[in-house]
Amino acid sequence: MDTKNIERYLNSFGGQVVKDSKALLKKEKGDTALGKSIRFKVVPTATGFSTKFYMLDYGTFLDKGVSGNKKKRSYKNYKGQTESSPYSYTTKGPPIDILSKWIKKKGIKPKGLGRGRSKNTGQFVSGFAYLISRKIKREGIKSISFFQKPLGIEYKKLQKQMLTELTLDIETYLTTFYRPK
Repeated sequence: MDTKNIERYLNSFGGQVVKDSKALLKKEKGDTALGKSIRFKVVPTATGFSTKFYMLDYGTFLDKGVSGNKKKRSYKNYKGQTESSPYSYTTKGPPIDILSKWIKKKGIKPKGLGRGRSKNTGQFVSGFAYLISRKIKREGIKSISFFQKPLGIEYKKLQKQMLTELTLDIETYLTTFYRPK
């Protein structure tokens, strides 16, 4: 049977989820490598098609949040239901070296530099990164549901539209197969 309408619709579905996810992420975090990494692929399977979504690994942490060791985090799944984050900090916080790179990239500088104080910002950066890591470990990371929200919106549309697309594919199959001579 010809399944072009279903495959076309799944490509449209995936494209819209990716577009909306990128827009929400950009609104929350600006242009990021994570935003540029979000993509999808419609893959044929033995029973039909599967729409697979991809992004940098840390995207799921931002999407679903991460519980701290003192504060539990939750997120809204694609069905609109609130769930506890499946991720949590227990014994370790985020790596200090990664936070140090982030501080340098953002250009965060210590106050009072240049007034007879040490110009060695390396010590400031690692100390500041340690404090940030400790707070993130304690408080966790709030979910921004940048992927779950668009997925839910488009999934509701998909459920309604899929029957129409399947009907079109069946009609195409029947008219092609039973073409009168």
